[in-house]
Amino acid sequence: MLTKKEKIAYGLGDTASNIIFQTVMMFLLLFYTDVVGLSPAVVGVLFLVVRVVDAITDPLMGALADKTHSKWGQFRPYLLWLALPFALISILAFSTPDFTGNSKIIYAFVTYTLLMLAYTAINIPYCALGGVLTANKSERVSVQAYRFVFGMLGGVIVAACTMPMVAYFGQGDNAKGYQITMVVMSTLGLVLFLLCFLGTKERIAAPDTPIKFKAGIAALWQNDQWRILCIAALFLLTGQVLKFSLAVYYVKYFLGREDLITAFMTAGVLASMLGCALAQPLAKRVCKIKAYIWLQSIAAVMCAFAYFVQSHQIALAFLAFILWKFFLDMATPLLWAKMADTIDYGEFKTGQRVTGLVYSGVIFFIKLGVAIGGACAGWLLAWYDYQPDSSQTTATLDGIVLSFTLYPALGSVLVALIMTRYTLTEQKVSELHDQLPQNSDLRAQHDKLATS
Repeated sequence: MLTKKEKIAYGLGDTASNIIFQTVMMFLLLFYTDVVGLSPAVVGVLFLVVRVVDAITDPLMGALADKTHSKWGQFRPYLLWLALPFALISILAFSTPDFTGNSKIIYAFVTYTLLMLAYTAINIPYCALGGVLTANKSERVSVQAYRFVFGMLGGVIVAACTMPMVAYFGQGDNAKGYQITMVVMSTLGLVLFLLCFLGTKERIAAPDTPIKFKAGIAALWQNDQWRILCIAALFLLTGQVLKFSLAVYYVKYFLGREDLITAFMTAGVLASMLGCALAQPLAKRVCKIKAYIWLQSIAAVMCAFAYFVQSHQIALAFLAFILWKFFLDMATPLLWAKMADTIDYGEFKTGQRVTGLVYSGVIFFIKLGVAIGGACAGWLLAWYDYQPDSSQTTATLDGIVLSFTLYPALGSVLVALIMTRYTLTEQKVSELHDQLPQNSDLRAQHDKLATS
């Protein structure tokens, strides 16, 4: 049984990750279009190309993590080694040197690529760490619930503090404001990664003989339940990132309340935290698969409902966004707990335990979804003729609303349909879990301690 202290320590790692991830989701498109001065179409291409290149490195990072052996374990040392480089690169990505023309695009491309590579290098081992903290399937949901509650805390920090800090530090110079804000945010992330490193312990040992990359990939591809999660993650993140990227534009231009951007984003992330916190109690009472499908379906309804909200109905716009985030992210810990289940399933089916590759593979599709969602946000703005810091035409406003509501809702509908093919029920996981060698060893150790 893991202590609350260790679960909190693990969760702080996701707080650190989300300080950057949520900043990218919420504000990077706005930063590039309204501060750096890049066109939305160019930003769309940038998001897609960089994310696809970055996603290709995920399986390589997963394979590297699976082969890692150190005195600190298999996955924990990456938190120690990469916390500082990740912080420094984050600052560079939100800096605006005095470049012109194509130099701006090149700088954005290079720094964003480095940021995503650094995120990959630290986040994949961090995610895989959650699969080796415990072999208990119930504790896995609890660990992921803690993780995402604290991960959403990172989102709250970003949503509530970014714009006020940019205004405070910039004093009218948003470029300076973003840079100093990221110095503060990155320093906090550095400290939290180190606390995660110090407060956790790996309990499921890596295989004595490292698995070769080609053999690991072959074993991974035979895992049909893992493939289902990958496809679901692709559509989930495409819709989620599209909606979150356009949330600032929706509030600023459609609702006409730029002063409410911080409150709108913060309310959504607080709803996410509450949803994540309720994931474990929900999982104890109903089938995780059925719960996940229903939550995605409800999230789709809430997202589509926002299409019918009028620009003067501020409270209703808030409510629709809050309910969407609440139900969508109540499902998130359930999805990540299923990833740990597919590791056991894959080992049972192929005899190969490829923890790093499983997580890196899912993260590949998550990042592909982030790439497509972010790119579509930029392209849709360009398609509907968005003009930065200007009064938008009726057609542009209609396009922003459509892209913020109905398109993301379709993503959740597809996720719900895909997850009807997922078959690792609680009973099936328990049966295969008991047959794995390392779990038999852990039970034997537990029985020995209990009788001593």
